[in-house]
Amino acid sequence: MAWRWSPVTAARDAEKWFDGVRFGFKRRYGLLDRFEILPYRGHGTERELFLRGRVLEEQGVTRSMRDDTLGENVRNMARRFASEEVAGARVRGSFRGVQAHATADEEGFFDLKFELGSPVDGPSRWHEVGLELVRPPSPKGGLVRSTGRVMIPSGAEFGVISDIDDTVVRSSATNVLKMAWIVVRNNAHTRLPFEGVSAFYEALRGGPGGEGYNPIFYVSSSPWNIYDLLEDFLDVHQVPVGPLFLKDWSPTTLGQHHDHKLGTIRTLLGTYPDLPFVLIGDSGEEDPEIYHQAVVEHPGRIRAVYIRDVTSPERDREVHAIAEKLRGHDVEMILTEDTVEAAEHAASTGLIPPEAVNKVRARRDAPG
Repeated sequence: MAWRWSPVTAARDAEKWFDGVRFGFKRRYGLLDRFEILPYRGHGTERELFLRGRVLEEQGVTRSMRDDTLGENVRNMARRFASEEVAGARVRGSFRGVQAHATADEEGFFDLKFELGSPVDGPSRWHEVGLELVRPPSPKGGLVRSTGRVMIPSGAEFGVISDIDDTVVRSSATNVLKMAWIVVRNNAHTRLPFEGVSAFYEALRGGPGGEGYNPIFYVSSSPWNIYDLLEDFLDVHQVPVGPLFLKDWSPTTLGQHHDHKLGTIRTLLGTYPDLPFVLIGDSGEEDPEIYHQAVVEHPGRIRAVYIRDVTSPERDREVHAIAEKLRGHDVEMILTEDTVEAAEHAASTGLIPPEAVNKVRARRDAPG
């Protein structure tokens, strides 16, 4: 077969070449800092665990505080994107005597999969996974270890898959430059959630009886480089924790929001074939179209779709047209600017207890 030039392939090769040259230069002249393993929140079943992470130079990112200056926020953001990935790193994971190994790709990402001989019993909770860098040795010497966390949704009544930008946190995602400025100048304390979101998600996690532990998965086109920022944001604003599925930003992955989000939804529904799901997003990008496709591909699996209205009346008409199509599949898509309205619908369909609506309303109306 004749070779054909592709701009995507060329960009990928150029990026790989540049990263290799930069890493080799720093290694040769002793400029590399100590390596670290950054685990991302994982998920699993009673028989399988999935954990993603990344091997990098130590980034030197400091934990964000409410009174951090603009300069400190910008410096931390620069460090998140400037750190060196360790391509080809070998990582070993350990969970209750079971080991798994993975080799990092050219961007330093690795994916561990554990096949368990006996099921993990008990209710949905988080479980620790030990991680160790097998090779290469860290430039500063010593063992490189970390601890990851994996959620197993045993006994859940349904799962939630939620977007983040303009769904949970105010981002102005339809304006790339404005969104970039918001992300760069703020931190986990100063970025603002939508009113009532934390109480609504708490109610969904608790389920109709209020005592459950339904899993919540977050899917975003934000880069993995700001994973710690989003993780801290959820913690600071008391939004229920859950695995985050972000993107590797590179010249070859730009503009793949649809494929990334739909692919993640397909994977999660395939991992938990007996679990129905609630989908939450916003009208700013392609969430209504993606969720419509998910409903069509997985009949009977989607309990409800909630879309935060952040766009123009013209876009609203498009979303309402999609909602009408979904009714033909017995799925309600609720387009609203108000978290309370979404909570009222969820209570009316038995997803959350009726008394949870007042908690969402109180959180929405609480002074900032």
